[in-house]
Amino acid sequence: MEIILRRNRSFIYLLVLLFFVSCNDKIEFTKYKSLPDASWQANKNISFEFTVVDTILPKDLFINIRNNNNYPFSNLYVITELNFPNGNKIVDTLQYEMADETGKFLGKGFTEIKENKLFYKEQKVFPISGKYKLNIRHAMRKNGEVEVIPFLEGVQDVGFSIEKTK
Repeated sequence: MEIILRRNRSFIYLLVLLFFVSCNDKIEFTKYKSLPDASWQANKNISFEFTVVDTILPKDLFINIRNNNNYPFSNLYVITELNFPNGNKIVDTLQYEMADETGKFLGKGFTEIKENKLFYKEQKVFPISGKYKLNIRHAMRKNGEVEVIPFLEGVQDVGFSIEKTK
């Protein structure tokens, strides 16, 4: 009986530890969208809707990309469109490094899947409260070509997160 109590106590301590480690009060919003066949279709927006209540404190906004070894480039171009509750919008074209000069993918992960947490906006103060929508689409082209690559291989998931600033 005493052995069972020790095991249960150890199990409870482990659960409490996992609970505290897994909680991150910095994150206010995070969501991912999986892409079929790890392929991002051209001109297809990946959309995230979120509600803003706090219009005083600055936030850091991130685009999160999970790519695998089939991703053929060392960088990534995306076009973002942030739609405000009042109808205003901000459109940005952004470039991110996805691999170092040797071709090794950046990001975190021990397997062939790497997760990149890419700054979208730093210290962003939302001017009005309400429902916002962020659209993200890739803008990758082959050198010397005008047309966007129809299917960008190797991108498994696209995510968006909002965090409290430090």
